[in-house]
Amino acid sequence: QVQLVESGGGLVQAGGSLRLSCTTSGRTFSSYYMGWFRQAPGKEREFVARIRWSGTSTDYADSVKGRFAISRDNAKNTMYLQMNSLKPEDTAVYYCGQGRYPREYDYWGQGTQVTVSS
Repeated sequence: QVQLVESGGGLVQAGGSLRLSCTTSGRTFSSYYMGWFRQAPGKEREFVARIRWSGTSTDYADSVKGRFAISRDNAKNTMYLQMNSLKPEDTAVYYCGQGRYPREYDYWGQGTQVTVSS
């Protein structure tokens, strides 16, 4: 049974930082792409960042480039999202996804709420 569990969300003031984690189990973590997505109230889920199984390649949405950093520790079956210079528009539920291809994810976590106050 594959499980993804996000943690690290919370309430932060604009300009602050948070670090999200996504810990997985149930299949070989190092064999899969991992990604972060977010969904704000009344909006569709959107891509935030992705990382190749090896960690050697990353990709970001334009809205977070230069502020967010995705990483992974294959020994710990965990992916991270370091979020700096947070803005109120970053407020959303953040989800991690896992898949064999960079744009196809077949398992998802339950989400963690990030709220940025102005």
